[in-house]
Amino acid sequence: MLNLYPAQIESLSLHRVGNKNKNEPIFISAEPYGLNDEIAGLLKEYFFKPFREKEENYFKLSNEVDVEFNEIFKAASGIFTEPSKAHALSKTIASHLYEQSNHPHIKSGEVYVVHFSDMVVDNKKTQALGIFKSELQHDFLQFEEQGQNLDIIIQQGININKLDKGCLIFDVDKEEGYKVLSVDSNRYDAKYWLENFLGLEPLTDENFYTKNYLKFCQNFAKDVVLPAEDKQQEVLFMNRAVNHFAKNDAFEESSFLNEVMENPELIPEFKHYKVEKGPKYSIEDVSNFDIANKAVSDARKKIKNVINLDTNIQIKMDFINPESAERFVEKGWDEERQMYYYLVYFNKEQKS
Repeated sequence: MLNLYPAQIESLSLHRVGNKNKNEPIFISAEPYGLNDEIAGLLKEYFFKPFREKEENYFKLSNEVDVEFNEIFKAASGIFTEPSKAHALSKTIASHLYEQSNHPHIKSGEVYVVHFSDMVVDNKKTQALGIFKSELQHDFLQFEEQGQNLDIIIQQGININKLDKGCLIFDVDKEEGYKVLSVDSNRYDAKYWLENFLGLEPLTDENFYTKNYLKFCQNFAKDVVLPAEDKQQEVLFMNRAVNHFAKNDAFEESSFLNEVMENPELIPEFKHYKVEKGPKYSIEDVSNFDIANKAVSDARKKIKNVINLDTNIQIKMDFINPESAERFVEKGWDEERQMYYYLVYFNKEQKS
């Protein structure tokens, strides 16, 4: 769990990085930026907003040989060890970003290198390094009094409600390459930020496995359960899968299959599907892991539990009480109308 509200900006360095491919220059500030409380508050909201809205998918810094050779890892480690070197190392970070800015589509922009204190990750207070980039300029209006009239002045600037690119590197699990969060709103060159500059790879923790296993189950339900049975059973399978994750602290695949797979004939299909599709979700060799509750809650919100009928009627199943959908909803065939039907039992209508 991540809590950004107590975070404080200890230092901020501001540079501008052009597109090297177009021979645009790099501008390195000689000194750290002098913050006041008003600007600090606005910048914190600018930096943190996309991370509050985005699902917590953690990465780690990596390198083909060893993480010690990752330029961002070296800079982050230096800042965490000696915060007084933050500005000097921010110049290294900006220069490294400039070297990666060689694709013709990459836009120039301001780079903010920020040392934070009082970040809270997994209920532990820690420091963090933030690297952010603003790329897109937006038109905005200013108004000026000219005699007895107001004049409109069109200017360009950064929209502080939308961060273009950013990452937070937390001083946690250094040996593994730190815990990292990243956002990229402008995906014109996905490799530029995540791979070439940061050198990130997914952090395979309990959150990663919980989220990916449930995504895998969702696709199994769509690709195998739905064709073999029907939409109701597809929804019910995912209901049972999510509830199994919700009520257990640890995942064990054989127990999961015995509880969730009501049709035992589908168990071999599930295992075959895992061999075929498992690598896509990095779960091909995974059958035991701790369950991350937040990942289960996030998955529950995203999984559709609605049966859409071609008669413009929807039947919504309840993820919390999937047994109701099994006990009180029946599917049948009407010979006279030559149509399928759902029969729904209830005692009384509930007020919305």
